[in-house]
Amino acid sequence: MATSTTPSSSLMLTYASSSSVFPQDLTPSLVSFKPKKPLFATFSLCPLVLRPRQRRVSLSFLKEPKKSEPFHVVSAAVTTEAEVDDAVEEEAALKEGDGSAPPVPVSKPKKGKAALLLKRDRTRSKRFLEIQKLRETKKEYEVKPAIALLNEMASAKFVETAEAHFRLNIDPKYNDQQLRATVNLPKGTGQTVKVAVLTQGERFEEAKNAGADLVGGDDLIQQIKQGFMEFDKLIASPDMMPKVASLGKILGPRGLMPNPKAGTVTPNIPQAIAEFKQGKVEYRADKTGIVHLRFGRADFPEDDLLVNLLAAIKSVETNKPPGAKGVYWKSAHICSSMGPSIKLNIREMLDFKLPASA
Repeated sequence: MATSTTPSSSLMLTYASSSSVFPQDLTPSLVSFKPKKPLFATFSLCPLVLRPRQRRVSLSFLKEPKKSEPFHVVSAAVTTEAEVDDAVEEEAALKEGDGSAPPVPVSKPKKGKAALLLKRDRTRSKRFLEIQKLRETKKEYEVKPAIALLNEMASAKFVETAEAHFRLNIDPKYNDQQLRATVNLPKGTGQTVKVAVLTQGERFEEAKNAGADLVGGDDLIQQIKQGFMEFDKLIASPDMMPKVASLGKILGPRGLMPNPKAGTVTPNIPQAIAEFKQGKVEYRADKTGIVHLRFGRADFPEDDLLVNLLAAIKSVETNKPPGAKGVYWKSAHICSSMGPSIKLNIREMLDFKLPASA
């Protein structure tokens, strides 16, 4: 670039370094000239002179330079020259490589479980992945086809349990939105229930005659405190509850603490024993508002599973908490204990009615 003092070149925005710049240090591409007039008269855009240590704007350019000292201005062409050099180097690299871009390394295709899109499927067994193909992921099934599909997908080496999972529009942290109740499954659960009874006086003989597996009073309470837990349900008479209160920390986390809502605190002990032996199931909503309950086994006939499932649905609908607002049912799924879930059509599920012969 040639040295110029014309008005057109005076409009170029230039920066002056506060560090010492000597003429012998400048490259031929750098432009330096000695203005004949003061800078404030030549340039319409005044350059900013920054000090590297204090970083303050210097107003020294307003002063008229001395005639004995040359005033060197460094043009912004340094940056442009560096960009041109980079472009030349890139072009040279392309010419050496026959004018084509460098090849991108191709990764090997994944095989087996690593090729699955969903991460949760990569930890599934081969059996699970095979039976998962029997259902459509986003499809909402009607009740009868869903139960038939559940029986088809129960392919484990043991007899699986049929489970129902209902997601409700409730928040159990509020007292008026808590859900805890029981349901009598007409066809039973298919499991043997071991019942223990805490009572005293005349009810000892009633409990034994009703088919209780364990009957006791203070002695049974002491055994439970020592770690005895060989029972599935614990029923207590109302007069024993002050003594049972000391077992809250032991029985509470296991879900075995007697409760009137669950039907395990009652004066009619023989009736409670008969109901739990025949298939009475207790359920409650967890902290996320989901109800988990079993309604039979996978080897049950489809009609029996259908009757039990409808009884569970009716019980959850009947015991709707008073604080629940808006849409009560969010989603409903059924599955076997080792199989994928099957989504139900909620509207069809609530309107479904058994035939008169069932």
